[in-house]
Amino acid sequence: MEGLRAVEQILQNKYCKVQAVFWGSKTSPEAISASIQEYELDQEIFDEVSDTESPQGVIAVAEIPEEKSIAHISAQANFLIATDRIQDPGNMGTIIRTAAWFGVDGILVGKGSVDIFNPKVVRSTVGATGALEYRSSNLEAELELLEKEGWSIYLLDGHPGALELSTIPIMAKTVVVVGNEANGISDALKTKERQRVMIPLKGDAATVESLNAAIALSIALYQLKG
Repeated sequence: MEGLRAVEQILQNKYCKVQAVFWGSKTSPEAISASIQEYELDQEIFDEVSDTESPQGVIAVAEIPEEKSIAHISAQANFLIATDRIQDPGNMGTIIRTAAWFGVDGILVGKGSVDIFNPKVVRSTVGATGALEYRSSNLEAELELLEKEGWSIYLLDGHPGALELSTIPIMAKTVVVVGNEANGISDALKTKERQRVMIPLKGDAATVESLNAAIALSIALYQLKG
């Protein structure tokens, strides 16, 4: 993870175990933590290691948290989000950070979604990486399993027939599914047992066709977790 703010936050929240911090030689190092090994890199080497065009001068290396089983997540969680082919790293990072803000328990990362530990995703979480228990998920199979255990599955879908989000009751065991930026939720996930929910348009459909996936999920979480 890169950037002073992100590194400080991940050290503070302890979601990921940081192994070492690296500074560029042109950076004035700040005291990060007495318990963390810190190293200075030649600036040319630092720039090669960095994944950004304009490095902020500090990089932390941390262990990836352990992936959880669906049985563990089902038993321990009450509110989950699921991503169906979310491909933009910025969207995924924003989804994770927003979910952490609203106290979501975990994330099911469906096939075709960007790796949540992709460097661009990690940067976009701004230190919230590791805040959610996670699972690389076969959503078709695992959402069905959760339904059998009493979970309610809500699909964010703006097409005709979806209910307005404000009419949805808050349930004890809930999964909110957000779909691909361009194509929405897969048809395979749209079953008669699952409720499609929408955020009603207040403006002009000729001007704005749809909401950004991360923004739509943020509104849904405010409604259902508020």
